[in-house]
Amino acid sequence: MKLVLRCIAALAALVSLAPANAAPPVKDWSQVAVRTPSGSFLQGNPNAPVKLIEYLSFTCPHCAVFESTAGPLVPKYIKPGLVSYEVRVAIRDGFDMLATTLARCAGPRAFFAVKPALYAAQGDWEQKANDWVATSPDLSKLSEAEAGKAAAKGAGLDVFFARHGLAPARADACLSNTAEQKLIGQRGQEIWNMPGFPGTPAFAINGAMTPPIGAWSDLDKALAAALAKSGHPKG
Repeated sequence: MKLVLRCIAALAALVSLAPANAAPPVKDWSQVAVRTPSGSFLQGNPNAPVKLIEYLSFTCPHCAVFESTAGPLVPKYIKPGLVSYEVRVAIRDGFDMLATTLARCAGPRAFFAVKPALYAAQGDWEQKANDWVATSPDLSKLSEAEAGKAAAKGAGLDVFFARHGLAPARADACLSNTAEQKLIGQRGQEIWNMPGFPGTPAFAINGAMTPPIGAWSDLDKALAAALAKSGHPKG
């Protein structure tokens, strides 16, 4: 019994040597993603010193080019909690609406995971969409939801998202959710109605629109400057 008490006392002494204000383990903020009150999706530390908003469209070729260069954004800025990343979609057309609806279908974390792949495959599903439209499909007797499902199938978006983990039943449910699609459309139109909105992609840092950015190197410089201004390291 005395030996047990001595061991407990020794452990207590060791614990008391630990700094009272020891920092918690570093969190991977890229695994944190939420839906904002306005309906947009945000990835990263909500209290990050720099807040980045990207205005994008999934049928925008310039957005796809930017996405192909933006790989360092997550490990350099989002993962360590230096930058929060909010995506607001400016809907350009019906297939943009379908791609956005399905990308958002499984929630914020899945959205950010599938976004790069959706852009990488943009040329493929847009070509299929154009080929399908060229057949002049008769959608007049279909409901809005059924027409959307037919168009998504025509573009191959159903197969794409199934390959990326979205169950067909869930995809169908999202394509039938007219209330959510109405919200997506309204928010998208609000973006296009913003005074002086330059088109997609566009970026805002800490509430201020940036000069035109077409490649990661430009955004990298802008984020580093914003972090320096806030008194934080550049990552």
